Amino acid sequence: MSLHAAAVQFSPTTDKPHNLRTIQRLVTIAAEYGTDLVVLPEYATFTNPKMNQSMVENAEALDGPSVEALRKLSAETGVTLIAGVNEPDGDGRIYNTLVGIQQANIVATYRKLHLYDAFGMKESQWVTPGDVAPPQILQVKDFKIGMQTCYDLRFPEVSRTLVDAGADVFALPSAWVPGPLKEFHWNTLLTARAIENTTYVIASDHAAPTGVGHSSIIDPMGVAVAKLGEEEGIARADLTRERIESVRTTNPALQWRRFSVVSDTPSA
Repeated sequence: MSLHAAAVQFSPTTDKPHNLRTIQRLVTIAAEYGTDLVVLPEYATFTNPKMNQSMVENAEALDGPSVEALRKLSAETGVTLIAGVNEPDGDGRIYNTLVGIQQANIVATYRKLHLYDAFGMKESQWVTPGDVAPPQILQVKDFKIGMQTCYDLRFPEVSRTLVDAGADVFALPSAWVPGPLKEFHWNTLLTARAIENTTYVIASDHAAPTGVGHSSIIDPMGVAVAKLGEEEGIARADLTRERIESVRTTNPALQWRRFSVVSDTPSA
């Protein structure tokens, strides 16, 4: 059985209605090709390239109108959606949250664990990190999908916890901002996460100029089976169980692991 997946790449703005119209247009196109799963970027419904109070002021609860529009779109198209949204944390900041939506229902959520306090940025000024918790895994056809966000990509233990929870596909919404060597880091780390975990990776970034672009779908051997450049677009590919099983037979790296991931967060 195969899973037809798509990574949707565009440049979200501070105009929510415009962002939602763009999402509807691109997801509808993907659905016309028989797509089962669409991964949208981080901060897909509202983004200010220079993070400020507007990120908080425009945050919505997960039962708010932006997520409601995504739920409706999922029901209309029959597509499972994964998207990044701004969720109020109840204390004057936001959570950088991913929602997994199937047939109008939120079936999984993930709050970004590692905030982008690097390369001159300070995401933690506006965002509260999520709690370390067992991953919520989506089931789409015969595939288990784990979620992580952008800067999490630089922490390989996040991917390991998803594999340990049964994921064989990683969905990675991102707003990977441009800068020296950033495109190189993006492509290298995506490939590494696929190879070391023998999983598919579906990575959706912002298009230029706010992101490096290069959204891609990478197979368990590290081959980019679909890839975009810098502009708005849709990367599509068929994921198969046979490819996962073949690669894991050739490279049984998960089987021979001698270390496990243990959280350094103190128990309550």
